[in-house]
Amino acid sequence: MRRVPPIFGLAMLLSAAGSPSVRADDLNDYPTAARAEYVFGCMKANGETPQSLERCSCSIDVIASILPYERYVTAGTVLSMAQVPGALGSQFRSTEIAKTAVDDLRRAQAEAEVRCF
Repeated sequence: MRRVPPIFGLAMLLSAAGSPSVRADDLNDYPTAARAEYVFGCMKANGETPQSLERCSCSIDVIASILPYERYVTAGTVLSMAQVPGALGSQFRSTEIAKTAVDDLRRAQAEAEVRCF
């Protein structure tokens, strides 16, 4: 028989208690694939150990609690497009909107670093 991890047990308990004002979609607007992609990349950078799995999972949870998924995608797009040389990449490196999106992501990542690592 598989043991339910404590975090899932807590989640089941809280959902059983019910709160009409909070929906799961409100708490988790990051698709599973996006969370998994983040965790895989994080683990590559931090070692592929059970400890890094815990820390990286914590990290994306913190980021998701701070930054709506739409802003996360925007920041990722800006960071990717800023690597493009020339005028196109320059637009993503120099506009205020792009800088704000990346700054928001960096702040969320810094908070995740403090809480999880």
